[in-house]
Amino acid sequence: MTDLASEGVTPAPAAGAQRPQAVSVDHLPPDPAGTQKSPAEPVARRRVRKLGPGRRLPASRLIGPLLVLAVWAIASATGQLDPGAIPAPWTVVRTGARLWTDGTLSTDVTTSLRRAAVGFTIGLTAGVVLALAAGLSRTGDAVIDGTVQLNRAIPTLGLIPLFILWLGIGETFKYAIIAIVVYVPIYLNLHSALSGIDKRFVELAEVVGLSRLQFVREVVIPGALPGFFVGLRLGVTGSWLSLVVLEQINATSGLGYMMFQAQNYGQTDVIIVGLLIYGIFGLVSDSGVRLIERRVLSWRRTLAN
Repeated sequence: MTDLASEGVTPAPAAGAQRPQAVSVDHLPPDPAGTQKSPAEPVARRRVRKLGPGRRLPASRLIGPLLVLAVWAIASATGQLDPGAIPAPWTVVRTGARLWTDGTLSTDVTTSLRRAAVGFTIGLTAGVVLALAAGLSRTGDAVIDGTVQLNRAIPTLGLIPLFILWLGIGETFKYAIIAIVVYVPIYLNLHSALSGIDKRFVELAEVVGLSRLQFVREVVIPGALPGFFVGLRLGVTGSWLSLVVLEQINATSGLGYMMFQAQNYGQTDVIIVGLLIYGIFGLVSDSGVRLIERRVLSWRRTLAN
C-alpha cells in the first residue's frame, strides 16, 4: 500500500464525515475570564495600580520642620525679615546657649517638664478609669458620660480663676488644669473605641464562656487600643498647650514665665527660644507615642505601616 502522507497527498475524508470548517478569529465568542490570547498579538501583562501612599520616608517627621528652618534662615540672611520682630536662627541659638550657660534655662525646662509630667499622669489615669467605667457599664455610662460631655463644653482655661480661688496660686491648680485638658480627649477616644467594638465579638466571648477578666483582656483591650492611642497623642499635645498659658499666670519659674518676662523687656529672641523648646517637646513626645503605638499594634496592617 502506498503511503499517501509521505507523498504529500492529503487523504480524502471518509464517507459521511463532515469536512472541518475554518473558524475566523473575529467570530470567536468573548472570553469573560480572559484566558484566550490572540496568536497574532503579543501578550501584555496587566499592570497593578499601587493606590497606597508608598514606602515611609526616613526621618519623615523632620522634613517639614527642616524646610521651615531653611526658609527662615534664607529670609533672615537676605534681609527679608526684620531682626527686631523675628531674629535670625543663629541669633536664637546663641541666646539659648547663653541662657543654658547661665543656668536659668535648665531650671525653667526642669520645672516645665515636672509640671507637664504630673498633670499628664493624673489626666491619663482619670481618662482611662472613667472611659472603662462608662464604656463597660450602662450605669457608668449614664452617670459619667453626660458629666464629661458637659465638662468638655466648658472652656478649660476659663476655669483658671475658679481653680485659683479653690486651690490657690501654687502648683496644685496648674496640675489640675493640665489634668483636665489631658483627660478629656483620652476619655472621648477610648470611650468611642469601647462603644465601637463589634457586638458579635461580645456574643462569641459569651458563647465560649470567657470570664469578665478574660473578656477585657482578649476582646476589649485589643479593640480599644487604636482609639486609646489617638486620645493619648491629643492628651500629650494638650499638656504642652495648657502649660504655655499656666506658666504665665502667677508663676515664678518655667518656660512660660521666662517668655512672659522676656515680653516685658522686648526680648523677642528669648520668646522664640521658649516657643522652640515647647515645639521640640511636643514633637518628641508625639513621636514617642507613635513609636509605642507602632510596636503595640504591630499586628494591624494599615496604610501607616
